[in-house]
Amino acid sequence: KLPDMDRLKVKQGTVRGAQFLQPLFEFSGACAGCGETPYIKIVSQLFGDRAIIANATGCTSIYGGNLPTTPYTKNILGRGPAWSNSLFEDNAEFGLGFRLAIDKKAENASEILKRMEGSIGAELVNAILSAKQNDEAEIFEQRKRIDTLKEKLNANSSFEARNLLSLADYLVKKSVWIFGGDGWAYDIGFGGLDHVLATGRNVNVLVLDTEVYSNTGGQASKSTPRGAVAKFAASGKSMSKKDLARIIMTYGHVYVATVSVGAKDEHTIKAIMEAEKYPGASLIIAYSHCIAHGISMANGLMEQKAAVESGHWPLFRYNPELIKEGKNPLTLDSLAPKLSFRDYAYHQTRFKSLTKTKPEEAERLIKLAQEDVNQKWAIYEALAAQTGAMVKPAA
Repeated sequence: KLPDMDRLKVKQGTVRGAQFLQPLFEFSGACAGCGETPYIKIVSQLFGDRAIIANATGCTSIYGGNLPTTPYTKNILGRGPAWSNSLFEDNAEFGLGFRLAIDKKAENASEILKRMEGSIGAELVNAILSAKQNDEAEIFEQRKRIDTLKEKLNANSSFEARNLLSLADYLVKKSVWIFGGDGWAYDIGFGGLDHVLATGRNVNVLVLDTEVYSNTGGQASKSTPRGAVAKFAASGKSMSKKDLARIIMTYGHVYVATVSVGAKDEHTIKAIMEAEKYPGASLIIAYSHCIAHGISMANGLMEQKAAVESGHWPLFRYNPELIKEGKNPLTLDSLAPKLSFRDYAYHQTRFKSLTKTKPEEAERLIKLAQEDVNQKWAIYEALAAQTGAMVKPAA
């Protein structure tokens, strides 16, 4: 019965502040120490009371919809995430459908609101339609305006008033999220994901990247690093990991970030908040340690930190808004590698086991994997070093 903190008085961009916010995702039933659930919890704390989530089939859908219970909950005002699971291959399109429907209903509500300006009042109508809704305080004020609008509509028995009453909540900004794992985002659902991000519509994609098909038994995905052992890669993955972030960055209009809560928790929160605020499509790829890696799950956050320190998982944010200011949109947020890929990888059974079965092949692949890391880091370092003049948009 302890009261929740006043959200308007909390510094949400800090780790300490964000953790004062009520999680609207709880008691998930995921594996103990799961590396995916912390990211979902953070999203639910920051935006859960207005979040609408499309969830790809996979671990996230199993612990996200383990009926007859659900880990998603609501706050004291009755607001919480609206969640639904779609097929593995079309989840991105499913989430885009949410966005299109919400935008159309908001457009419809706005049109009716303008027509009813005479009975509602020009001041309230203009305030609702011009509201920015970029942060918690602005959304709070918009909700107060919508409550006032509803009071006026309840006193009006006309058809238009009844219609607008049913649509009024769509005038408050909704946060559309698309959740899924690397098997969905890198492989089976990649075509749809690519299409949805290319549209530029305001959806937020969160990829919980375990680098393996975790839910279906540990098969290799295009996210699996070179040298890792998995089903269909029993002799170690022979090819390098697909760089999904760099592929999507080529569009130039999509916000892209890689995060690792165990390496830099405040950076994770900052990227998630920037992505949600960005007025177009966004993609966040989150390093998620997994029991399939063959680690002690009690040390999962240390494995995340090692992934970043080795350069295997560089942290960065690509924000197209900076291009408008003549600045480089890419910010590299992690330091140069100080740990070898070997030292990172051989803490994990998925890499270490190959040294027992095929030691020569393990040695060959671990060297190639180090070359992958070196090349990837050099590319991102060069991109981040570009001057503002080199990326300034044409007049």
